[in-house]
Amino acid sequence: MSTLAYSLEHQPATGRERDRRAVRIWLYAVALVVFALVIVGGATRLTESGLSITEWKPIHGVIPPLSAAEWQEEFELYKQIPQYDQINRGMSLDGFKTIYWWEWSHRLLARGVGFVFALPLAFFWLTGRLEPFLKPRLVGLLALGGLQGAIGWWMVASGLVDRTEVSQYRLATHLTIACIIFAATLWVARGLKPRPSTERAPRFSSRFAIALFVLALLQIYLGGLVAGLRAGLIYNTWPLMDGSLIPSGLLSMEPVWRNFFESHLTVQFVHRCGAYLLLAAALFHAITLWRAAPGTRHARGAVVLVGLVVAQAAIGIATLLMVVPIDLALMHQAGGLIVLAAAVIHARSLHGGYPAVGISAAT
Repeated sequence: MSTLAYSLEHQPATGRERDRRAVRIWLYAVALVVFALVIVGGATRLTESGLSITEWKPIHGVIPPLSAAEWQEEFELYKQIPQYDQINRGMSLDGFKTIYWWEWSHRLLARGVGFVFALPLAFFWLTGRLEPFLKPRLVGLLALGGLQGAIGWWMVASGLVDRTEVSQYRLATHLTIACIIFAATLWVARGLKPRPSTERAPRFSSRFAIALFVLALLQIYLGGLVAGLRAGLIYNTWPLMDGSLIPSGLLSMEPVWRNFFESHLTVQFVHRCGAYLLLAAALFHAITLWRAAPGTRHARGAVVLVGLVVAQAAIGIATLLMVVPIDLALMHQAGGLIVLAAAVIHARSLHGGYPAVGISAAT
């Protein structure tokens, strides 16, 4: 280790370094709440609860029904949408309360993320604890969170008139934006971690790690389409699908592009292929990085990522074979987020952190 690296590693923490540590811990906490929000959102979808609240009340909606009359009013609103008429006709008020609480909890947690992000952001900003390069990044995250709230209602609205469920296009978009917020939060937080190590990753590996992150995010988007179409409830065999490795009828819809978003068969097949591609890419990355820098923390991180992808694939296969039980489905959704987090942290580690305190940052 060079004298400069040693001195950086052992020097006392400055006020700015302490500020970076505080901001980093806060952002990790935000990411954790976003993680919980996505899982609760998955439970809301799996319990068919997402359409139980038929109005968007960003402020007033934080207060649930408090009387029998208010509960009945909410129930009457739900009775006016196609989901009740075609699927849940005859549902009791107690049954409605069950699905209502899931959706209410999801929306409350979404509001909570806003407070967990906005209030500390204001504190850090007003007390001068944010370096200039951080401010546009954090404001961008806040704006993206606000947009996500609007997208959430846009998604719910798609199931209130002519459908008994939300649009798979909008569901996949809502899920993907949440994961982008999650990933971006981790990217900024990880960039604030001091890493004085002299280990340097090969440039190719750094770029390939970014590609792995994109693949993981794409796979989550494809999973959102599968969930929106309920495509996991059919073709419940593996490795064969509909009796063959490459099932017939993959591109039977016209125009062809619709198959990739609306065909149960094609969407599930593409999701399977996405998993195979992600696993192959992660394995290739780990092998090449280990050969280039054997035993380094970067190489070990690549191996861990492979292990997580394998575990996630195994959970996905089990979920499919058992016809999507809620517990396994939620494990699969959580696994997707964990793989995404590992890919982001690994890519950020290879990319390097923000410049040392006192040096301007551009990435």
